[in-house]
Amino acid sequence: MNRLMLSLLLMLAAGCQGGQQAGREDAEQSWSQQDLSFTASDGATLYASLRGVDDLSPKPVLIEFSPYGSGSDIPDFGPAYNHVFVNARGTGRSNGAWSAVGARDQQDISEFVAWACEQPWSNGRMGLYGFSASAIAIYNTLHLPLPCVEAAALMAGTNDLYRDLLYPGGIPNLVPAVAVGLGVGAPALLSTPLRLADGQSVLEQVLTGLGFVGLTTDVLLTQVENDYWLNHTQRPGPNRFPILANTGFYDVESRGPFESYKMLRDQGVPVHLRLLGAHDGFPNGTPGPFVDYQRWFDRFLRDQHNGVDQEAPVQLLVGHGGYEQLMAGEFSRIEGEDWPLPGTHWQALYLSPQRGGGARSLNDAKLVGSAPDETGRHAYPVLTSLLGSDPYTTSVVAAAGAAPLFEFLPFLNDLATLEPLSLTYTTPPFVRDVDLIGPAGLTLHVMTALPETDIYAVIADVWPDGRSFPVGVGRLRSSFPHIDPERSVYDSNAEVVQPYPVHSAKDYAAPGELREYHIEFWPLGNRFMTGHRLRLYLTGSPLYAMPAPGVNLVFVGGQTPSRLMVPVQKGDDLARLFEP
Repeated sequence: MNRLMLSLLLMLAAGCQGGQQAGREDAEQSWSQQDLSFTASDGATLYASLRGVDDLSPKPVLIEFSPYGSGSDIPDFGPAYNHVFVNARGTGRSNGAWSAVGARDQQDISEFVAWACEQPWSNGRMGLYGFSASAIAIYNTLHLPLPCVEAAALMAGTNDLYRDLLYPGGIPNLVPAVAVGLGVGAPALLSTPLRLADGQSVLEQVLTGLGFVGLTTDVLLTQVENDYWLNHTQRPGPNRFPILANTGFYDVESRGPFESYKMLRDQGVPVHLRLLGAHDGFPNGTPGPFVDYQRWFDRFLRDQHNGVDQEAPVQLLVGHGGYEQLMAGEFSRIEGEDWPLPGTHWQALYLSPQRGGGARSLNDAKLVGSAPDETGRHAYPVLTSLLGSDPYTTSVVAAAGAAPLFEFLPFLNDLATLEPLSLTYTTPPFVRDVDLIGPAGLTLHVMTALPETDIYAVIADVWPDGRSFPVGVGRLRSSFPHIDPERSVYDSNAEVVQPYPVHSAKDYAAPGELREYHIEFWPLGNRFMTGHRLRLYLTGSPLYAMPAPGVNLVFVGGQTPSRLMVPVQKGDDLARLFEP
C-alpha cells in the first residue's frame, strides 16, 4: 500500500506541474532565448528566461511566475509575443525562500512586472498566464499594483488556498499538498549546483532548504484559518484588466476559479469562466482552453476584434454520468451569463429512513422530495473508502498516467467497494435528462463517537445497470460545526445552499452530543440521463487522507430533517422528474 501511495504521489506531482502547451510553433521563424536576472527590493535575485523570435524586438509580453524549476516553460502563444518564464524565489536558479505564494512572492510579482514593462523587449503591453501554482500566484497578487498588465488567462488555481486545496472542509488534503511539495522541492534541490555556479553561497542554499522545511511546518501545523492563510488568499485590489479563468468540474482545484469569478465580477472586473478541463484532463475531441487563451491575449494585447469578449461569459462542459464519460467526449456544452447560471434554483432531497434504494449498503435508504415524518438512525464506521470518495484527486492522478492502474485494479476507485461500509440514500430513476449544475449543500444531523471526525458525502450518478460514478463531494471536519451567515449562500427560502464553515477555531463534540452540520459540495456539473438515479453516500475518508477510525450516527426525518440541497436549472422541478 505504501508503494501504491508513493506512485500516486509522483503521478499527482507530475500532473500539478502542468506543462500544457498552446500548440503554436511557427517553423519559419527563428526563435531566440535570453537569460534574465532581476533584483527584488529585499536584494534577492530572481532568474527568468525570455523567449521570442529573431532579435527579441519590442512586443506584447506574456509572463508566467512558477515554482516548478528551470525545466518548465510558459506555453507558446506564437511569434507575436515575447514569452517570459520566471523562477519564483527559492526555485530554479532564483535565491531566497519560496513562501507558497505568500506575501514576499506576491511582492516579487508586482515588482517584476513593473521592471519588465520598461525593458527593451517589451512594448508596454503585458499579459499574465498561470496554471495551478502559477495561477495561484496571480490570484493572490491581484490586490497589488500590476502596471502594464492588460489581460490574464489562468487555469485552475485557488481563491483561498486553505479551503480550495490544502484544507477543504478543514480536513488536511495530504496528497495534493505532498505532491506540490515534491513538484517544487525536488527541482529546487536539483538546481542547487546551478545556484552555486551563479555565485550563491552554501549558506544561502542551506537557508533555502530551511525555508522549505519551515514552509512545510507552517502548512501542516496551521490547521485553522488565521492571518497566515489570509496572506495566501485572493483579495480585492486596484486591477481591472480582463481575466479568463478556467478549470474542470473534477479538478483538484475546482472550487477556486468559481469563487474567483464571483469576487472579480463583484469588483467590476471583465471576467469569463470556462469549465474546459485542467489538471483533470481535457475531454476527448476538445482542444482544452488554449484556443480561448490565444484569442483572449490576441483580443486584449493586440486589439484583434475576434469576438471572444462578446461570447457568453460562462461556458461549461457538463459530462453525461461521471468523469469517465466526460473524458470520453460524452458531454454537453452549456453557456450562461453568470455563475451560478441564471434561473438556477435549489430543491431539497431528504434523507429518509425508508429502505429500497437498490444499494448494497448498511441501510439502503431512499432520498425523497418531502420531509419524512418518520425518524431513523443510521450508523456507519469511519474507515477508509479507498479512492472512490475523492474524484478530484483521483481524476488528476488518472490524467497524470494512472488510468491503466485503475483499469487493472478497479476496486480502488469503484464506489461499489465502499458501499458495504457506507450509508446510502437513493432517488427513483429520472424520467428525462436532468442537469444539476451549481453549488450544493448538505444539512446533516450527526452524533459522533469521537470529539473529532471527518464527514465525507459523495453524490453519485447511478446507471440503470447498477454502476455508480461520483459527480460531487462534500467534506467537513466535525470540529468545525459553525458557518458564517454573511458568507454562506442561501436560496429564496433561506435554505443554506453553499455553506461557508468557520475554520478559525475548533469546537469539539461532547460525548453523545447531537449536532447539525452544514457541508459544502464543490460545484456540480453533471447531466443525469433518463433512467439514471442520484445517490448520496455517507462514508469514510479516502485513502489519500489516511483517516482515523470512528463511528458516526446519522439522524433523519422528524425533528432532524437531514437534507441535500441540489442545484436545478430553470424550468425543472424534481418532484415531476422522478418515476413514481
